Amino acid sequence: MNPIKRIEIFSDSFELGKILTGLKKAGVTNCTVIRHVSGSGVRGSMGDDIDMLLENDYVIAFCLPEQVEAVVKIIRPILNKFGGSCYVSDVMEVQTMNCVASK
Repeated sequence: MNPIKRIEIFSDSFELGKILTGLKKAGVTNCTVIRHVSGSGVRGSMGDDIDMLLENDYVIAFCLPEQVEAVVKIIRPILNKFGGSCYVSDVMEVQTMNCVASK
């Protein structure tokens, strides 16, 4: 198992392109996007109001610990300007081994 970082970003869908471009610029090339999420937090409910003009998205990405500083440097200004949340946590990557059956 290898220690890595998990990055979770909640933002309106309008900013998704900027976020994905920012992750790529920081060297994070693989991520998952879950579109049209809703929930509630410190700022109240998000995404569950019919009158909302924008949907919210959830981005999950994983990177090496040394990449986190670059990610935060790029993502923070986007979230500060347009809103959203970013969380970084320590996780362990389980690598699988390709086994070849002996003959």
